[in-house]
Amino acid sequence: MTETITGYTDLAGQRQEFGNPEIEAQIRADDKSYVFHSWSAQDAISPLPVATGQGSTFYDYAGKSYLDFSSQLVNLNLGHQHPGLVRAIQEQAGRLATIQPAFANDARSELAKRIVEHSFEGARSVFFTNGGADGVEYAVRMARHHTGRHKVLSRYRSYHGSTGTAITLTGEPRRWANGTLDAGIVHFTGPYAYRSAFYAETPEQEAERALAHLEQTIVLEGPETIAAIILETITGTNGVLVPPPGYLPGVRALCDKYGIVMICDEVMVGFGRTGEWFAFQGFDVTPDLVVFAKGVNSGYVPLGGVIVSEAIHETFATRAFPGGLTYSGHPLACAAGVATFDIFEEEGIIERVRDLGSRVVEPALRALAEKHSSIGEFRGKGLFWSLDLVTNRETREPLVPFNAGGEAAAPMNAVVAACKEAGLWPFVHFNRLQIAPPLNITEEDLLRGLAIIDEALTVADGYTTA
Repeated sequence: MTETITGYTDLAGQRQEFGNPEIEAQIRADDKSYVFHSWSAQDAISPLPVATGQGSTFYDYAGKSYLDFSSQLVNLNLGHQHPGLVRAIQEQAGRLATIQPAFANDARSELAKRIVEHSFEGARSVFFTNGGADGVEYAVRMARHHTGRHKVLSRYRSYHGSTGTAITLTGEPRRWANGTLDAGIVHFTGPYAYRSAFYAETPEQEAERALAHLEQTIVLEGPETIAAIILETITGTNGVLVPPPGYLPGVRALCDKYGIVMICDEVMVGFGRTGEWFAFQGFDVTPDLVVFAKGVNSGYVPLGGVIVSEAIHETFATRAFPGGLTYSGHPLACAAGVATFDIFEEEGIIERVRDLGSRVVEPALRALAEKHSSIGEFRGKGLFWSLDLVTNRETREPLVPFNAGGEAAAPMNAVVAACKEAGLWPFVHFNRLQIAPPLNITEEDLLRGLAIIDEALTVADGYTTA
C-alpha cells in the first residue's frame, strides 16, 4: 500500500498540511473564474482540487486519498511522482531544457531508437507529436500522401482525439456536435461479440462476419479511394473491446489486398497496458503506422508520436513531408520517455502486468460476475478491463442507456459516488465500469481497489430486474 502522506508543497514551494479550507476554497474559486474545462458545461461542474499524488494514490486538499483506478486518463502508467521520471526531467532541464525539432537531440533520438526497437518488424522511424490526437492527424496525413488516396475508414465505438480529423474519425457521441470536419472519413462497425451487430454466436463468427462487413464497405466505397484503416488495437474508452481471434490479422489481409495502410491507434493501450510493449504484439499482426502517447512517459510532459514503417518512411526520403510542430520531440518529454524504458526493465513492468492481470484481476472479476447480477460481461487483458453493467442479464439491457445524461444516468452516477466515497477514483463510460490502474500498483492496493468495486456493485445490483 502507498505510504500515507500528511501534506503537500504549494505553488510557492512552501510545505502545507492538509485540511486548510481557505486554500482549497481559493483554488476552487480561481478555477471557476479562470479555467475553461474540456467536454463540460462550465456552470455545471465543480472540479475536485488535487493537492498531490504518490504511486497509485492522489490526495485532495482535505487529505482524502483516492486510489487512481483510471490512471488519470489511462496515461499514468508509472503512477504519480515516480522518482525516476521526475529525476529524468530535472536532469534534462538542467542541461538543455528545449531545442527546436530541426536540430538533432540525444534524448529525442535515443527515445526514437528504443521505440522502433520495441515495436514491429519493418519499423523505421518515429515522428514525434504533442499527444495522441495530433499523432492521429499526422498518421492519417502520412497515409494519404503515401497512397495518393483520401478516404480513411474508422470504426464506430472508437475515440481518436478531439482535433479536426481525429474527432471526425471518432465513432461515438463526442463527434456529433462537431460536425464533419474531414469529409474523407467513413465509419464501419467492428466486432463486439457481447452485443453483436452480426448475430454471431461465437467469437470466430463475430470476427468472420465483421471482416465480411469491412470488406463490403471497402468495395462499396471504392478501394482505390481509401488511404487507410485506423483502429484502436483494443477499443479503449468505449468498452475495452478485445478483438476476437483472427480479426486483426484479417484486417491486415484486407489492407494488403487493396493497398490500404493499416494504422493502429495505441494511444491508450501502448507501453505495457495490456502486458505487451504494444497491444498489437499480442495479436500476430504488423501495422504500417502506430500512434502512441500517454504511457510513453506517463504524461509527465506532453508527448505522442507515430511509428513509421520503412515503406512509408521512404515515401518522404527525397520529398518533403508537409507537416511539423514546434514542440515535436521536446527534450523534457523525451527524457522522461527514455527513463520509462529504463524503469520498465528495472521494475519488470511488462511481466508484472501479465502476472497481475491473469493471477489477480481476471479471477477477481470472474468472482464478481458470479456474485453481482449487474455484471453482464467482463473482458480485458493485462491491467485494462471493463465491466459491462446491465439491468437484466437475459436481455443484456445496459444499466444506463447509450449516451445517457441527467436522470437517465443516475444508476451509474450512484455507482461512481459509492466508489469515490470509499476512496477509489473510477473510470466509467456509459454503462461500463473500467479498470485501468497504474501498471506499478502494488498487489495490496489492487486488491483493495477491487474490494471497493465489489461493494459499489451492490448499488448497481439494486437496479437489476433479473
